[in-house]
Amino acid sequence: MPSTSAGIVSGLTAAALVTVGVLAYQASATVPASLGTSRLSGEPAAVVSKAPRDTKHPAALPPGSGKGERVVYSVDDDRVWLVGADDRVRRTFQVTPGTVDPAPGTYFVTSRSNSVTGTDGIPIEHVVRFAGVDGVTIGFSAAVEGSTPAATPAAPAARTGGIRESRADGDAMWDFATIGHKVIVIR
Repeated sequence: MPSTSAGIVSGLTAAALVTVGVLAYQASATVPASLGTSRLSGEPAAVVSKAPRDTKHPAALPPGSGKGERVVYSVDDDRVWLVGADDRVRRTFQVTPGTVDPAPGTYFVTSRSNSVTGTDGIPIEHVVRFAGVDGVTIGFSAAVEGSTPAATPAAPAARTGGIRESRADGDAMWDFATIGHKVIVIR
């Protein structure tokens, strides 16, 4: 009967993970919008205005994008930086955003899923969620077959919050941004 016990334990574990994810989503949906941009840890807030970019090095980390270990996401440049505790960029990459952008500010990773189906019907993996806008969950993910929302658009009226990365970049994000990890959104 060990296989039956293992099945029960697996089922209970899956149910617990789903429950925690639902509770985290419900909690994030009831947080006032101003809380996402407040200084929750006493650290300086990221600059929320459009920071001047280094035109010779467009992938350079923008000034005013926070301090310490963090994910930095530019909604204007569709670029992500994974920044270590020493403020050095570990990895940077382009992304394809959904139709709904988070407001500039400081957020924290609230939930993660190894694999789900995206709102565009595409199987996605390594989902890292950090915000919500009017009922739309915002997070990073990678399509299992490597497509981006631009290549496989959802219905024109669909409101999507998935920020699509390549699978390699999704793997890096998954390893880097665990629950509670800081995410700085800039213009």
